[in-house]
Amino acid sequence: MGRRLPCTIGKGGLTPHKREGDGATPTGIHHIVGMLYRPDRLARPTDWAVPIGPGDLWSDDIMDPDYNGMVRAPHRFSHERLRRTDPLYDLVLITDWNWPNAVKGRGSAIFIHQWRRPGYPTEGCLAFSRGDLQWIAGRISLGSRVIIEPFAT
Repeated sequence: MGRRLPCTIGKGGLTPHKREGDGATPTGIHHIVGMLYRPDRLARPTDWAVPIGPGDLWSDDIMDPDYNGMVRAPHRFSHERLRRTDPLYDLVLITDWNWPNAVKGRGSAIFIHQWRRPGYPTEGCLAFSRGDLQWIAGRISLGSRVIIEPFAT
């Protein structure tokens, strides 16, 4: 839409060969497949946004049959809590990275979420300021493209 927005990427930089735990952000064309939000902290950003509940988790365990998917507590495999005490996941755009048919070890959960602060890296996700993330969320739809290009050398 003609705007350039600052963002942060994974602490492992950009890569065309994403692996679970490498901290890198995968390059390529990805699509938005979902939106999650904290209803106790934000108004519903779109009619297709899904509220994050207290027991909502995301599996990051390659041994889990539900690897790279949303699961509910209690969950015996390694996972990430979606309902965090900090504001990072108050609004989350879910990309189709390694989804819906996850290849074990190729990496899980490339989200678009709020950054901690400008320049602070993520674990592989894209992160924006709260205001810019809300601006994006109000203008995208399911299937919107996210293009992550490698840095020019």
